[in-house]
Amino acid sequence: MLRLPSFAKINLGLEVLGVRQDGYHELRTIFQTIDLRDDILIRSGGRDLTVSCDHPAVPAGRQNLAWRAADELRRFAKRTDGVEIRITKRIPVAGGLGGGSSNAAAVLLGLDRLWRLGLGPEDLHRIARRIGADVPYFLVGGTALGLGRGDEVYPLWRQIRIHVVVADPGRALSTAAVFARLDRSLTPRENSNKIFRFISRDLEGKGTAFPILANDLEEAALEEAPDLAGQVRHIRGILVREGAVAASLSGSGSSLFGLFDDPQRARRAHAALAAEGLSAFRGRTLSLDQYRGAWRRSLGLEGRRPR
Repeated sequence: MLRLPSFAKINLGLEVLGVRQDGYHELRTIFQTIDLRDDILIRSGGRDLTVSCDHPAVPAGRQNLAWRAADELRRFAKRTDGVEIRITKRIPVAGGLGGGSSNAAAVLLGLDRLWRLGLGPEDLHRIARRIGADVPYFLVGGTALGLGRGDEVYPLWRQIRIHVVVADPGRALSTAAVFARLDRSLTPRENSNKIFRFISRDLEGKGTAFPILANDLEEAALEEAPDLAGQVRHIRGILVREGAVAASLSGSGSSLFGLFDDPQRARRAHAALAAEGLSAFRGRTLSLDQYRGAWRRSLGLEGRRPR
């Protein structure tokens, strides 16, 4: 049995360049792990594959990415072991924070350890891609560039370390529906360079330049959920008023995050959101090394050379 962390992500910036021949979208994004987390308990034994969660909106069967991860790895390894997966949910469901994908990556890493397969994150990558576009990122973590469908993941030289406040409006959004709405006005483009400008300015030591970044899905998400637009404007206003250096929807929404270089401002923003009756989380980004360290501790691999 293993108890594992399953961390959330935010998209610091996200560009949608067009629709690919395989029907998916060509993306550029900067992923960032934050220390908001679910907890995953994995037990191997018996013959049944089951998933349970303390959140009623999380599916228990094949629609659950954690279930699919266990099933895919079991078939890949040609095993018949049963798996019991229990999820303690803290990451907002369908909020653009990658909770389901993170849960799936946790199951892959956990079963790789329990079954002594010796695959590691690199060899698990091709299995992760079959489960969901964001799953490969959660085998890496930290600050990373995502290309292709988002499943081509490249850790960045400079890891972002900053305070984060996440507000959850409590309104689930369908990623597929948001992309479908975006497609109605999407014009293929190859010359969008906000993500690359951000990275190059960062490497040159000119600051993090967060104002360069934007989320191409935000307008489509608010068109898909017009009842959410006013709330998003209100939340963004609070975050900016309290000193956020950037405030944006994460992924296809509906969670909104603010980045703060001052912990006092982050605390004030969190308190202001709570005073309005909004569900909010205050934490920090996790670097690549911090993310890997958390995983190695949970898997009992401290002191061993990483693969």
